[in-house]
Amino acid sequence: QVQLVESGGGSVQPLGSLRLSCSANGDVYCMAWFRQAPGKGREAVATINNNGHFRGYASAVKGRFTIAREYKENSINLIMNDLKPEDTGIYTCAADRRIRDCWGTSDYAYWGQGTQVTVSS
Repeated sequence: QVQLVESGGGSVQPLGSLRLSCSANGDVYCMAWFRQAPGKGREAVATINNNGHFRGYASAVKGRFTIAREYKENSINLIMNDLKPEDTGIYTCAADRRIRDCWGTSDYAYWGQGTQVTVSS
């Protein structure tokens, strides 16, 4: 069983920046960040494969968020810039060993506990 440890998050004013980190204690192929805003369903924010070459972003965060992963390492960072109030939510890291289309599914086997991100003035 792979366990995920998340760090980062917190509160920031609009236009501010935050970084989220997630580490897996075993080898995984796809890693991702999902988020759930108050009163809304969970959505994929960013995904990345094990060599870092294939990344996917939600249209709402493209150009503002960057997901990064060292080559075949089992940890990722999500750099979030130009944050907006609508980015507020619980951000959860996910990982999987078998999935190859990292962006095309939410059926990840391993999930973190989630970390709160609040963007408010």
